[in-house]
Amino acid sequence: MPYVSRDASGKISGVFEHAEVGVSEEVPTDDPEVKRFLVEQGLSSPDSARQVLAESDLKMIRLVDDLIDLMIDKDVIKFTDLPPAAGEKYLQRQVARKRLQIIVGEDDIL
Repeated sequence: MPYVSRDASGKISGVFEHAEVGVSEEVPTDDPEVKRFLVEQGLSSPDSARQVLAESDLKMIRLVDDLIDLMIDKDVIKFTDLPPAAGEKYLQRQVARKRLQIIVGEDDIL
C-alpha cells in the first residue's frame, strides 16, 4: 500500500512507495483520492506513466550530456576517464547535436 503526504488543506500532495520522514500515512492502492492525485499528475494508466517516464528520460539524457561537458570543461574528469563504450556514445551524441545545431539552432535541441 502507498504512503501519502498532504498539503495544508489535507489534499494529497505526494505518493510514496515507502514511509519517509514526514510521510507515514498509509492508504489503500485503490483509494479514490490517490487515483485522483495520479490522474492530476498525468499518471492515469500504465501507458501514461510510461509516457511521463519516457519524456523524463529524454530530459535526463540531456542533463547527463551537460554534466559530462561541465566536468570535462572544469577538468574534474578527462574524456579518457569514461569507459570506452560510454565515450563512444557520448561522442556520437555530440556529433549528432552539432549537426542538428547547424540545421535548427541550439535552442531547438532537446
